[in-house]
Amino acid sequence: MKRLHVHLTVSDLDKAVGFYGKLFAAGPTILEPDYAKWQLDDPMINFAISSRGEELGINHLGIEVDDDTALDEIEARLAAAGADVIEQRSASCCYAKSDKSWTSDPDGVFWETFISHGQSDTFGEDSLAAAIAARGNVSG
Repeated sequence: MKRLHVHLTVSDLDKAVGFYGKLFAAGPTILEPDYAKWQLDDPMINFAISSRGEELGINHLGIEVDDDTALDEIEARLAAAGADVIEQRSASCCYAKSDKSWTSDPDGVFWETFISHGQSDTFGEDSLAAAIAARGNVSG
């Protein structure tokens, strides 16, 4: 199973939680002072918001997978398409422990492909910025 992931940066987390809670007719699955996430089956989406970014709007998009084989397959397809893929294993980000990879589309929209292996008590510091700093820049 694959689930679309959308992460938005918002200016006021409380107001955004209220809005998206009404939109999705459900409260967030995870709610922290700087982050909220809805893990929904209808629509099938992992929708996250945070107040940690500098620019409001789309922080990044992604695909959440449920096994390592699917993660490897997507990474291989991206590499075959000529995309620069940055892998992060054992990352702690967004209150989750994950294996992930990052790339960007031809217009610079960042994409994360990931599998989560449980919760984390902190937002974490493993992010696209850390991956880019470790490798250079990402381009599609």
